[in-house]
Amino acid sequence: MTALRDDLEKLKGEGLFELQGLETSDDLEAFRHRWLGRRDGRLSAVLQSLPGLAPEERKEIGRLANELKALLETSLSEKTKTLDDARVSAELARSAVDLSLPGSPLPRGGLHPLTRVMEEITDAFLRLGFNLAEGPEIETDDNNFTALNHPPDHPARDAHDTFYLKDFKDEAGRPLLLRTHTSPVQIRHLRAHKPPLYIVAPGRVFRHENADATHSHVFHQVEGLAVDTDISLADLKGALGLFAETVFGRGVNVRFRPSYFPFVEPGAEVDISCTLCRGRGCRVCKQTGWVEMLGAGLVHPNVLRAVDLDPDKWSGYAFGIGVERVAMFKYGVDDLRLFLENDRRFLEQFS
Repeated sequence: MTALRDDLEKLKGEGLFELQGLETSDDLEAFRHRWLGRRDGRLSAVLQSLPGLAPEERKEIGRLANELKALLETSLSEKTKTLDDARVSAELARSAVDLSLPGSPLPRGGLHPLTRVMEEITDAFLRLGFNLAEGPEIETDDNNFTALNHPPDHPARDAHDTFYLKDFKDEAGRPLLLRTHTSPVQIRHLRAHKPPLYIVAPGRVFRHENADATHSHVFHQVEGLAVDTDISLADLKGALGLFAETVFGRGVNVRFRPSYFPFVEPGAEVDISCTLCRGRGCRVCKQTGWVEMLGAGLVHPNVLRAVDLDPDKWSGYAFGIGVERVAMFKYGVDDLRLFLENDRRFLEQFS
């Protein structure tokens, strides 16, 4: 018994000493098999000799052997954890982030140029005291045409100009339509609010047109309306002059040419001096130095009557600005379709 006890004590010293010198996970696994293996482990050889001992000796040697086994297993676990911690620390040291280095740039988005221009136009009038107004893109014939003084035979009502929704009807049984301009917002607002009022209404509109360099079946407008007492063309000219200066910069001139629109009288086409050639004359402005920018005029008395306003008491002006057209001249883009193709190479120029 004394010899076996001495053997166990010797094994304890050898095992702990050997364990301290191990440096890899493979070494630890080999140690486990060599010392704690069930068949050929060094402790197993001691345990296999227990049946030949007297009962008291077997009990004592078994207890000492199990204590040694538990000690080696605990020490092995601690050594494994120590080596794992050291490995993780080394990996972290190798892959540590140098916070003094510049970071990887992240791609930045930006507003679409049409959105940016529409906001610039809207802001120009909000600063004048206008209020923002909105309306639905699906409209009634009355709001889109009749109340805006379009006669029944007006060509704009034809199916080749307007998208009609034949399966959807208004209260009068007429098909609803995709609005062809933002002017229906005027009618809705005048029916819901009493003047004086000043509104600006940005939005998307639809017309049955073939897409080319200057036309699209979907485009954007900013509608403006002012209704008050004693409004004149001078008020309209002042407001549009500020719009041109805000969007295109100082030095841009504005001129009015007589024109016809059913919902204004008198009506005018509003031109600005060409921003590409600065009024000197170029291919875009056809050597005139001027480019057509928008339509405007004083609100027609029939439009006021359609919303139950007395044209002898109230007057107003209205205008409709094509956002795509403004963007083309603001940024020097000669093809409207570029704004709609979502080509990042084009859009990144405006970020």
